[in-house]
Amino acid sequence: MHMDFEHVTFDLPHGTFHALQGGDPDAQPTLVLHGFPDHPPTAKLFLAELGRRGRHVVAPWLRGYAPSPTAGPFDMASLTGDVLALIDHWSPGRAVELIGHDWGGAITYDVCVTAPERIKRAVTLAFPHPLTFLSQPRLTQLRRSWYMGLFQLPGSGWIVSARNLALIDHLWRQWSPDLSLDPAVQAELNETLQASMPAPLRYYRGLLRPGMLGTMRRLSQPITTPLLQLHGSDDGCIFPQQVDDRHRFAGPHSLEVVPDVGHFLHIEAPEAIAERIAAWAE
Repeated sequence: MHMDFEHVTFDLPHGTFHALQGGDPDAQPTLVLHGFPDHPPTAKLFLAELGRRGRHVVAPWLRGYAPSPTAGPFDMASLTGDVLALIDHWSPGRAVELIGHDWGGAITYDVCVTAPERIKRAVTLAFPHPLTFLSQPRLTQLRRSWYMGLFQLPGSGWIVSARNLALIDHLWRQWSPDLSLDPAVQAELNETLQASMPAPLRYYRGLLRPGMLGTMRRLSQPITTPLLQLHGSDDGCIFPQQVDDRHRFAGPHSLEVVPDVGHFLHIEAPEAIAERIAAWAE
């Protein structure tokens, strides 16, 4: 469906963050966090479907993605702080629905354990609980996570940017084999990523920093927020989880593996994913 989204800004402690906003301002406030290597406009059809199902949607460009601030640090506590500051600015006194894809999903888990009172319910797309991800069978997942090692190297920003982001285009094809972005949408995304490099890669470098120990301690607390996990059966980036992690959730929780979609499941099947979220939230 068509829905108009306005480009809005939020003046937060780390700088001016940009976002897409749409839907009924009196409806359920819903914050949608993108992942790597992505930005809000690629998900406009999904955002519109959320709006059609009674949501007032805001989808920010996260720290590290132009036109939002591209300066670090990129530790999880800082990324979570951005989201909580945005919630306080945008929806003071009213708990929000939080939806996160990929890195946005990782941030979503951390927000839920850091400030559960601010989140009415949460949805993660294509990203298991971080401690579950670390306990996945190693060899098979390591083959898919080769890019994380690459991003640790000096000069990796140049490698990623080379030949008009050919490596990024390869990752999209590998992670969602049946998805073809509209050329104009892909060009807009690549323009954002070129303007942002190497900041998006620094999320991965932050994984090896001492601050991650504090994040792991926080995430060891059971999540009390009602949480839905959706994962594509054909995800070429992260395997659907193969371990039982129900002990990580103290509140209502559901895990659904969605057939015939890959890593960018909400872009491949925007109506179906929005409908699953709406049905679960009822």
